[in-house]
Amino acid sequence: MRRWLDAFLEAQAAELDAAENTRLAYARDLIDFADWLERRQQDYTLAMRRDIEAYLVHCDEQGLAKSTRARRLSAIKQLYRFAYEEDWRSDNPAIQIRGPGRDRRLPKTLSTQEVDNLLSAAELSARNANDRLRNVCLMQLLYATGMRVSELVSLPVSAARGDPRMLLIRGKGGRERLVPLSPPARTALSAWIVQRDRNDELAQKKGAPASRFLFPSRGKLGHLTRHRFYTLIKDLAVHGGIDPAKVTPHTLRHAFATHLLANGADLRSIQTLLGHADVSTTEIYTHVLDERLTALVMDHHPLAKNDP
Repeated sequence: MRRWLDAFLEAQAAELDAAENTRLAYARDLIDFADWLERRQQDYTLAMRRDIEAYLVHCDEQGLAKSTRARRLSAIKQLYRFAYEEDWRSDNPAIQIRGPGRDRRLPKTLSTQEVDNLLSAAELSARNANDRLRNVCLMQLLYATGMRVSELVSLPVSAARGDPRMLLIRGKGGRERLVPLSPPARTALSAWIVQRDRNDELAQKKGAPASRFLFPSRGKLGHLTRHRFYTLIKDLAVHGGIDPAKVTPHTLRHAFATHLLANGADLRSIQTLLGHADVSTTEIYTHVLDERLTALVMDHHPLAKNDP
């Protein structure tokens, strides 16, 4: 089973350019399945459809969420599809198994006022001029483009030079997309690049190599980490008078999409800007808008009010 798993993860990295976090998630899920099979004197090579279905029942009995069970089945399906293509098995025991589906949860978002408060906090709460320029640039880019936080922190500086009107973003699966920059984002970007280049020049004089990232760091990744940015945005929420439980990097991505939709943007355009492979992923934002429109009617339409 270890040989199967190693080969499968290697193929994910080499052929599909799967992100490290995706591969780690596959590994965790498939190791759990392997451990369950071993306790029943089974392994990947002999497991049948009934075994996979029994494992899913086991996951349900453990109280795992629908999304977790769906993700585990997806990993198992991909493993057996890979094994079939490699002729390790003459059949695919997972091919006809239907998943539990996913609970359709509405994404948390922020009002335009709350976003304004976060952007103001980025300007006013920094410890020094360097941090202020960096924080303002991070927040302006995140809200202006709806980037995933992993895309934001790993942006190459080459993509941001020359006062661009559009930013080239490399997203999941290596897919690239162009996203327009708002005037405030362009201003923040220009100011940060001047400071960033100054910092990089000083670092090189001390023997450090030149950084290729827009937001460099001395850590092993070479750029600001997602965890550090997560901590930063929580601090900004506190300074902006917003409940930090409401604010994550992904909340700004949701706010970007929701505010566009509320102001008349079409779903296909938002899909392109967010880098969603399937428009069904983007459709969740219509439910956010539906909730707001329903509340608007119930609160303000004269026939919706109860008689005294």
